[in-house]
Amino acid sequence: MTGPSIRKIVYYSEEILLENDATPAVPAVRATVAAVIANPWLEGTATDDLSPEVIQVAPVLARQLTDILAANLGGVVAIEAFGKAAVVGADGEIEHGAALIHTPFFGNLVREYFEGESIICFADDRADAGASLVVPLWHKNAAATRTHYQTATTRIGDAPRPGEIVVVLAASTGPRPHSRIGDRLTDPIVKAETLGELVS
Repeated sequence: MTGPSIRKIVYYSEEILLENDATPAVPAVRATVAAVIANPWLEGTATDDLSPEVIQVAPVLARQLTDILAANLGGVVAIEAFGKAAVVGADGEIEHGAALIHTPFFGNLVREYFEGESIICFADDRADAGASLVVPLWHKNAAATRTHYQTATTRIGDAPRPGEIVVVLAASTGPRPHSRIGDRLTDPIVKAETLGELVS
């Protein structure tokens, strides 16, 4: 298998130690890892089949990025939430980034490697080098669990260059600090016509 042409890999992590002057009851580390790769479709047309390159590139990125996050966050068992993203440089199509993160050759493998079941929430964009990207995350096995709805922000000062794609994988070892807004599975039924009954 011919892998991607990777120029650099960038890893960021953060742990919130205080939120509203209080230590989170469940400390968590959020992290992103990004691969900056050459866009393999720059000379193509808007109707080209992207699948040959997807099959070659996406599985390699899925393996490498999940390995880095697992190694830095305490193993797959420690990872509770995940998300993914792609940023295409100015010379590429949005579809080029989508091709690398929205097919089974990336998403299914990330789920398998992280021992997750949820659909992976995502972001994609076209941007100049240095643009910030906010990556959404939710629980890897229970997408309705609001405690794990969170985001991780990443940026790379010199990427994506016009002919590059940045592929990002994000993960968290726990929930938001002080999460306390309930859960989708235990919410009351809220409709416009019954809202008055709930707030009266």
